[in-house]
This record gives sequence, structure tokens and C-alpha cells, in this order.
Amino acid sequence: MRFASVAAVAALAFSSVSMMPAAHAADAMGSPTGTITISAKSADVGLGYTWGDGRLTYGGHSYKFSVTGGTIAAVGFSKIEGKGTVYNLHRVQDFDGTYGAAHGEATLGSGLGGLVLENKNGVRIKIETATKGARLAGSAQGLTLTLEK
Repeated sequence: MRFASVAAVAALAFSSVSMMPAAHAADAMGSPTGTITISAKSADVGLGYTWGDGRLTYGGHSYKFSVTGGTIAAVGFSKIEGKGTVYNLHRVQDFDGTYGAAHGEATLGSGLGGLVLENKNGVRIKIETATKGARLAGSAQGLTLTLEK
């Protein structure tokens, strides 16, 4: 996975002090090709596990998918609701896979966040999240998204 490029894109996409117009940050992500919604839970004690489901809207169709994954260096529990934009998805089959991200979360009650994920097919997802629970994470995360047949 290309964590360095994901980190660079995340910095561009989420920087509030950037002098670059927002359109240029979107250009760095690639071409927007779809949207997603996601609902997941995460439980952690050093090593953690994330599970849930979501819906991809792509090419005029809606596809349900599952979310599973692991987290390193996190403690707590949170419920995550998110929505986002999918970039560089040219075939629905390219959506499946493990997406990597480096992220941080601090939730006590409710919180907001964002991630930029990328899989080996070059599909990128910029997602904004709302969390509830009590969780502290400063970690590398791998999420596997699998379309349901």
C-alpha cells in the first residue's frame, strides 16, 4: 500500500490552513466516481477490531458491502457513522480490497473525524465520520471492504 501517498492526499484534503483552493485538493484525489455511507463499530485494547457495513452508490446502482479490519495502538469502543466520496473507481470489482490508513481518533461522548483510504487498485475514499463512545487511537488501520454478492 502507498501510505506515503495516502498521507499526502489526506494532508491536502483535510488541511484547513492550506493556501491551495479546495478544487486542487480534490484533483489530487483523482476523479470522483461514487459515494459511500458506512456504519461500523470498533473495540480496542491495544489491538482492535472494526466491523460493520455500508452502501456504495456507483454507476446508478447501489451495492451493499461489509467492513472488517484491525487497528494497532488504540483503546476503547466507538460507533462510527460516515459518508464519503469514492475516487478512481472504474469497475465495481475494483472496490473490494483492503484499504490502508493512518489516523487518529479521540472520542469521549461524540466526535468528528475524517479518513482517506486507498486500496491496491488505486481506489481512494475520502470519508467524514461522526463517532460516539469512549476511544483513543493514534494508529495504522487496515479496513477490508467486501461487496456482498
